[in-house]
Amino acid sequence: MIGEIPIDGVLIPTLLVLGVEAFLVLTVLRAILRRLHFYRVVWHAGLFDTALYVVILWLTALVSTPFILQEWALRWLRG
Repeated sequence: MIGEIPIDGVLIPTLLVLGVEAFLVLTVLRAILRRLHFYRVVWHAGLFDTALYVVILWLTALVSTPFILQEWALRWLRG
C-alpha cells in the first residue's frame, strides 16, 4: 500500500481504492448473509459488519501488495 494510483492524472491514495473495493465486496456479502438469515445467530450486526469489513480490507491489501510494490519498483527504476 505504498504510494498513489494515477487515474486520469489524479493521484488517488491506494488505501482509498482498496477501501472502496472492500466496501463493494462487503455489500454483496451482506446481501448473501441476509438471504441466508445468518444475522439471527449474530449478537450485534453492526459490530459483525465492521469486523467483516476490516477483514476484507486486510485481505484486499494483502492480495494487492505484490502488484503495487512491483509497479512502485518499476517507477523507481525508471527514474
